[in-house]
Amino acid sequence: MNLDRDAIQQAIKAKVIELADQLDSDASELAFDEIIPASGYIDSAGLLELIAWFESTYGFRIPDSDMTIDNLGSAAQMADYLLRSKAPA
Repeated sequence: MNLDRDAIQQAIKAKVIELADQLDSDASELAFDEIIPASGYIDSAGLLELIAWFESTYGFRIPDSDMTIDNLGSAAQMADYLLRSKAPA
């Protein structure tokens, strides 16, 4: 598994594009620092699917207390959160 920040951001963006496509929306212009829920590209069900995919893909569970816009709002924030979570203790 590649834990390179750029690769993680690209994978997250690709998933958002896939989810947006299911809603006939084109998220290809989504910037890595753009707040995904505010972008309008995906709905609340899509956000839940994105988080489930994120946990499954990177093999970890996000505690409820970490489910915040600061940790998971954008592809960049999600990548940073993952790297912090996977960092050796």
